[in-house]
Amino acid sequence: MLDLILFGVVTNPDKRRDRGMKIQESDVKKYALEKNIKIFQPEKIKGNQEFIDTLREINPSLICVVAYGKILPKEILEIPKLGCVNVHASLLPKYRGAAPVQWAILNGDKTTGVSTMYMSEGMDEGDIIFQEKVEISDNETTGELWDRLKDIGGNLLVKTISEIEKGTAPRMKQGRYFTMAPMLNKELAKIDFTRSAESIKNKVRGLNPIMGAYAVLNGKKIKFWKVESLDDNFVSTIISKNEFSENVRPR
Repeated sequence: MLDLILFGVVTNPDKRRDRGMKIQESDVKKYALEKNIKIFQPEKIKGNQEFIDTLREINPSLICVVAYGKILPKEILEIPKLGCVNVHASLLPKYRGAAPVQWAILNGDKTTGVSTMYMSEGMDEGDIIFQEKVEISDNETTGELWDRLKDIGGNLLVKTISEIEKGTAPRMKQGRYFTMAPMLNKELAKIDFTRSAESIKNKVRGLNPIMGAYAVLNGKKIKFWKVESLDDNFVSTIISKNEFSENVRPR
């Protein structure tokens, strides 16, 4: 059995965030600093020969990727003898891409999950190692679901590494049929009130807390973070009551 040791972490460069535009470190970097783990923060990966050569010198047995946001080139994928593994927040091959959690809620799905997989050159196309399925509640937001999935994903990654170390990790090819979860754009956030109540509710849930769904009233943008869809019977009852009150109102 191999004795796997965490040599270092690679995380995105520090960025200016929030209203004060102060430079902030990623949570990964903060943790690495606390634990005295070596940190790498390359601006880019593809074509960065200096960084690739550094990885070759380190010669890691295994590379694990979680929510990094950059595609690893073939040169890096071929370095570790045990491969590169990724944690992805969907039940692959459903929702390959950048925003699987958001699209599961935007589409009104009732279930989703987490997958660990061996990475390949294609976007989330690698062989699946483990998967864990979860139910999505009717009022759950992207933020709430993400908080659940990150814990599940962490535990699943630990299990994956353990099985790879023992040489007993399964490997299952993905099927031919898949769906994509592309990055969200600002145009998606505007509410179309010709859509069904349930569709609008899913939009509000799916964009909370990333950007928030919005509508414009009297030239002002109004953001929605929580809504409830009402059935036709409820709406008809309200209309009937309003009509009744109009009819009996004193003249």
